[in-house]
Amino acid sequence: MEILIVLTSHALLGNTGEKTGFWIEEFATPYYYLIDNDVNVTLASPEGGQPPIDPTSDKPENQTESTKRFKNDEALLDRLSKTLKLSEVSTKEYDAVFYPGGHGPLWDLAESEVSARLIESFYNANKPVAFVCHAPAALKNVKNISGEPLVKGKKVTGFTNSEEELVGLTDVVPFLVEDMLKEKGGIYSKSNDFEAYALEDGLLITGQNPASSQKVAELLLTKLEPKK
Repeated sequence: MEILIVLTSHALLGNTGEKTGFWIEEFATPYYYLIDNDVNVTLASPEGGQPPIDPTSDKPENQTESTKRFKNDEALLDRLSKTLKLSEVSTKEYDAVFYPGGHGPLWDLAESEVSARLIESFYNANKPVAFVCHAPAALKNVKNISGEPLVKGKKVTGFTNSEEELVGLTDVVPFLVEDMLKEKGGIYSKSNDFEAYALEDGLLITGQNPASSQKVAELLLTKLEPKK
């Protein structure tokens, strides 16, 4: 089984002068869950090479077993420094795609035509597409075969307005994930702030926050495993 993981290449947190990127937990937990279940994982990003890591996700209070494993995994750190360029990736080679969050995707993946076409290509080939936390931002300009937003009429979740407020970035981000998903016609729902919550609607899988990354990975793998 082959799964593509798409990471952000965007490192600047708006005009704050601070850094952003991908959130370690949201990448590491699904990555290890998948490889520990004998899935082959390929890493890509819009610009290729090393994707930026959100420094906040590296703080002591945000460490989990998987982030500790990540920090000591020299082979993975080496792979991460050599992500494929998104424009050079072919949907045909993979069974599904997964997007980890962090604030970076709000700037690059949300506006990337290459990413939007890639998601559409997976979806139209009957292959699952999965997103966690801020990564549903990448669905902003993704359309279904009828030319309507892919999320229209679908059960979705993503980082909540209240969670964004709690991390103090409501006025920094280019848009709020919850608002965007609703505006595109998604049937948005959520759990309490920072509690694990993930949804599956057909081929579309979304998770609310970092705590939801394991659930998203589990739903994705279940979707791919042959029915017994």
